[in-house]
Amino acid sequence: MRISRNTNKNRNKKSKVFPRYMQEKLAITVLVITLALFALVMVLYNLMTHKKEDFNQIVLSQQQYDSRVIPFKRGDILDRNGTYLAASEKVYNLILDPKQIMSDPDAYLEPSVTALTECFGYDRNEIMNLIQEKKDKQYVRYTKQLTYEDKTKYDKYKLDKTKALKKEKKDIKGIWFEDEYKRIYPYNSMGSKVIGFANGDGMGGTGGIEQFYNTTLMGINGREYGYLNDDSNLERVIKPSSNGNTVVSTIDVNIQKIVEKYINEWEQQTGSKKVGVIVMDPNNAEILAMADDKSFDLNNPRDLRPEFTPDLLRQLGIKEAIDDFKRKNKDAQPLTEETVTQHYNDEQIISLGTQVAWNQTWRNFTISDGFEPGSTEKIFTVSAALEEGAITGQEVFDCNRFLEVGGHKIKCVSRFGHGPITVEQGLMKSCNVVMMRIAQQIGKDKFYKYQQMFGFGSKTGIDLPGEADNRSTIYTVDNAGPTDLATNSFGQNFNTTMIQMAAAYGSVINGGSYYEPHVIKQILNEQGAIVKKVDPVLVRETVSEPTTKFINEALFKTVNAEGGTGGAAKVAGYKVAGKTGTAEKIPRDKKNYVVSFCGYAPADNPQVLVYVVVDEPHVEDQPHSTYASQIFQKIMADILPYLNIFPDTDTEGAPSGDGAKLPEQEGITSETTAASEGDGTSQETTAQETTAAVPTLENGQTVAPEDLNPSEEYVNRQEGDDSELPASVPQDTSESLEGESQSIEETTAQ
Repeated sequence: MRISRNTNKNRNKKSKVFPRYMQEKLAITVLVITLALFALVMVLYNLMTHKKEDFNQIVLSQQQYDSRVIPFKRGDILDRNGTYLAASEKVYNLILDPKQIMSDPDAYLEPSVTALTECFGYDRNEIMNLIQEKKDKQYVRYTKQLTYEDKTKYDKYKLDKTKALKKEKKDIKGIWFEDEYKRIYPYNSMGSKVIGFANGDGMGGTGGIEQFYNTTLMGINGREYGYLNDDSNLERVIKPSSNGNTVVSTIDVNIQKIVEKYINEWEQQTGSKKVGVIVMDPNNAEILAMADDKSFDLNNPRDLRPEFTPDLLRQLGIKEAIDDFKRKNKDAQPLTEETVTQHYNDEQIISLGTQVAWNQTWRNFTISDGFEPGSTEKIFTVSAALEEGAITGQEVFDCNRFLEVGGHKIKCVSRFGHGPITVEQGLMKSCNVVMMRIAQQIGKDKFYKYQQMFGFGSKTGIDLPGEADNRSTIYTVDNAGPTDLATNSFGQNFNTTMIQMAAAYGSVINGGSYYEPHVIKQILNEQGAIVKKVDPVLVRETVSEPTTKFINEALFKTVNAEGGTGGAAKVAGYKVAGKTGTAEKIPRDKKNYVVSFCGYAPADNPQVLVYVVVDEPHVEDQPHSTYASQIFQKIMADILPYLNIFPDTDTEGAPSGDGAKLPEQEGITSETTAASEGDGTSQETTAQETTAAVPTLENGQTVAPEDLNPSEEYVNRQEGDDSELPASVPQDTSESLEGESQSIEETTAQ
């Protein structure tokens, strides 16, 4: 019985070895482990679903792998009708894998080298040595930009040889092709300044649309990566590329060809320092064509033009080296032509000169270079006066050869004077005296208010890179004196650009709407759907409809009526209107000129505007507006029929009457009295002036009618001429405008 009790006692003791509190701890531990395992599962699940690609790359980076970029295709550039101006063509880079070839040289080396020599004509010894020298490399780019035909030829060769090589236990290995895109320009140099060009890798553009819309044209590179297994087979993971968008421009290929045809004809027959042409729709400021005489091959943009001889490159390089040293060493003694070789060797000088030559070649004269516009400015002087009621348009002024202002005897374009002359005739005959008198009646405040409204002194905002900023070369109400007001009224002593002038003209002749000039209509995605439509941007209203009608009538007579200076711009059967311009360049004593013509058609409903500027014609007697008018006439004669603008049968003669009759609205009528704020009514507006005598020569003879009614604008400066035209623009120091222009040209193209 004792034994039995002891046994029960022991059993009770044994049952108490794992007490309750320990059971609770064990349960908690199991629960924690279970929760930890659950959390680990969740983390692994998250990694597999959200971080898979990142960890794949980490794993692959620790193994033997092969990786390559899948290039995007840069977006195309089209003209307004869908013609390709720039496109990207797929090409192939030949890649060698010496490590794979040399993994079994007896089996792979000879067949692979033979394939390269027979398909592409490469030097056998060169390839053999390359493979052996770089036997540890897996990626050697041997040749760039092979064509599809080249690749197809190799693929066919390999397919034909595979069976025979396998019998010999050999194979072609370690040769593959990498996709790439090559930028091509189907029309070579056509439209080079407005299109621009893409860099070799397609990642950036230089000049034109290629630069301004670079982010739109660019895509995103893809990636192919993976690892090589034991059989040297590539296990791939591919992230596809995203191609760039297509840009549809406002340029018309056919109009661009016409413009460049006549620029080239001018350069071959006469030539000039510079010539530029803009063709624009004045109703929305779309640029239809834009060109200058310094075109270049977009497919080979770094091939220099013939005029850049080694001697010229050296001269440009020396000047740039001097400027470069000055920029980098502001406190040091400036270099001279004699000391420049102490700091720059010949190779560096030629390199700098080449860069300057490239920049001069790629520079877009029509938007990047400022110049004094001359008489094309006169429509803005008249427009401002009409808008402010300073004149009615019916006034008669007396032009007696010159007007003395601020101590300067400022002459008219006619050395004989025009005698009694109306406002309309002042535009037709391009009379400086009329414009100076009108500017006096407007007053300084209102004149420069309208200069600003017409966009002078501010960028137009055109969607092209390199637009000049002329703020420092234009007068304002704060810094202009009486002489500045006088000379600015007829387009001297301030700078503008061609695109500023074209945009301002468009606003005056279209009824007063100033649009931002632009070269893009639409942006399309890879599937051809419209991503963005570029609508015309109305910036401001400049003039009223009556002013537009007055100017259009006057400029129609400038081209078509007797005494108008734009006769050379006539196009048979069409109502062409326009204004000539002849600007005397700084320094004035060098007798260099910029001649221009800005015209449009039809005069009563403008559909197309053409602006031509010729800088320093290569002739002894430069200041003939006819040089620009004739280029305009040839261009307009070709593009009007192309644009389906039909001839008008009522253009045989000019409208009758000496003055333009203004519509009787908005307070501008033929009965409205001339008003002037602050200056008082000019004595030239009195009735006595209508009976002023016709100008006579010093011997008393009457001036010949052809001298009073010239067929062109011609600044006829005689020997000993005592006229004084100020020789500076705002903030212009001792250096001439010519020097400023040169420094602008040598700025690096962005």
